[in-house]
Amino acid sequence: MNPPDVVLVHGLFHQPAHMEKLAGVLRREGAIVHIPRLHRGSLAEDVAAVQEVVDGCESTPVLLGHSYGGAVIADVHGGCAQVFVAAFVPDVGESCAELGGPDALINPWVRPHPSGGSCIDPEDAIELFYADCSPRDAERGAALLVPQAGGHGRGIVQHATWNSAPSNYIVCSEDRAVDPALQRRMAERCTTSQTVATSHSPYISQPEVLAQIITSF
Repeated sequence: MNPPDVVLVHGLFHQPAHMEKLAGVLRREGAIVHIPRLHRGSLAEDVAAVQEVVDGCESTPVLLGHSYGGAVIADVHGGCAQVFVAAFVPDVGESCAELGGPDALINPWVRPHPSGGSCIDPEDAIELFYADCSPRDAERGAALLVPQAGGHGRGIVQHATWNSAPSNYIVCSEDRAVDPALQRRMAERCTTSQTVATSHSPYISQPEVLAQIITSF
């Protein structure tokens, strides 16, 4: 039996290195882990980057999308199951910006970046994204953040593949970036759901919990 493939898809302002703690747990359990880099310029280009990785997997992978990454995996074909973590689950014709609305929790924290696009101040990010992480992990996570070009969150989902694949939603009840009430509404779209008492980044603060959920498919 071939080792299972898992594709981890990060959110806005983040990069593959943020997912390394979860990837390490999954690899110790025998999974082949892929973490494509997003920020390609648009939702469509991010979807294409992840689709290329999925198409190259030896087995049909489990797809995990965190935050904005949920919109990305919603348009990727070929996964055996989808896991949404504090994520957007857009239907056809919807975007993250539309679902989050003008009063999204993250909006007051977003700042213009000198080189264009937007960013999150690293000091603010510790409270916003990593409130339940160890101080060392929170500081590392904040230092790894990258500027975000505009437009990704306004990208329109074309396929909503979660409608035809098993899906599990993980509600992060202490999240300060994506409203837990919105997460619960998104969870109703998925096959199953559960709640964990974490902030926005359980792949850092509770990687073993996420790994157990992923490997249960």
